[in-house]
Amino acid sequence: MKFGPVLIEQAAGKILGHNISAVDGRRALRKGRLLDADDLMILRQAGRSTVYVAELEEGDVPEDASALRIATAVGGLGLRLSGPAAGRVNLRSDWLGVLRVDVSNLDALNELEGITLATLPSHSTVRPNQIAGTVKVIPFALSADLVRRAEELAGDRGPLLRVERLEPRKVGLVLLAAPGTRERIETQFAPLKERIEALDSQLARIDYVDPGEDIAESELASALAGQVRAGLDLIVLAGESAIMDRADLAPRAAEQIGGRVECVGAPVDPGNLLMLAYLDRVPVLGAPGCARSRKLNIVDWVLPRLLVGEHLTRSDIVAMGHGGLLDDQPERPMPRSSI
Repeated sequence: MKFGPVLIEQAAGKILGHNISAVDGRRALRKGRLLDADDLMILRQAGRSTVYVAELEEGDVPEDASALRIATAVGGLGLRLSGPAAGRVNLRSDWLGVLRVDVSNLDALNELEGITLATLPSHSTVRPNQIAGTVKVIPFALSADLVRRAEELAGDRGPLLRVERLEPRKVGLVLLAAPGTRERIETQFAPLKERIEALDSQLARIDYVDPGEDIAESELASALAGQVRAGLDLIVLAGESAIMDRADLAPRAAEQIGGRVECVGAPVDPGNLLMLAYLDRVPVLGAPGCARSRKLNIVDWVLPRLLVGEHLTRSDIVAMGHGGLLDDQPERPMPRSSI
């Protein structure tokens, strides 16, 4: 494709490169149109003797067709296309799910001159019809060879983008609370229940354990084992006090019944005091105190991935440190700003 200034007399049949304003400031011509004789008259009236235009060459693929072909190659399961318009095609989610992005291939695609693909972060929760990514072709056309390279790259290791569907899951909750505080603690963690339901799952069972009892460790181990036997897909622990140490009550109880503790602590704030363990294949999420808040915190990052069936490891949690400094919660006992 050729792009550059030409004399008005040579512009007929070429693509207008920029918006043109009339002498009164109103838009007279919009970029992207094929210029005709009437348009040339408007340009002269605007005092122009030259104009920037694009001229397609043999083998060029117009911007809309290019964007559509690239977006088709990019999009995988759970995504549909909307557009094209002005060289843009959006990829919208078909369902509630977790977005997966091949980040290295995304970077490689964006290295191609004239092609851009912007996406939500990998592992984001997406809602039906939400835009998960957008392809924008910058020039008015791309060479056929470049479009083919983009298509090949986009599908090199499978589709670059896909959405794993969130199916309904049964979640268990174990509340660590003294008898006199159970109602208050359960009310405080109402946002946690809302998060579970917003992800199309349900809180199917609640057990209570008094952390102040001498037999609290065995009681908690028994409650966890009971929830596993009940066939729950995820177990969440919450209480008045978060898990403070690798040798605290919750990690010890999980290990007592053969569980494996992946991590105690996470490089995300709010959310540092998170625990993740597994009882066989059932994840146990020790929720930090920030789960009481409706503001974004680590639970919003971890919960969807566990509910979609992903097996998170310590390395996955460690990787959350980059970008893990989230907005503080003013209701915290000691907000960051007070230190």
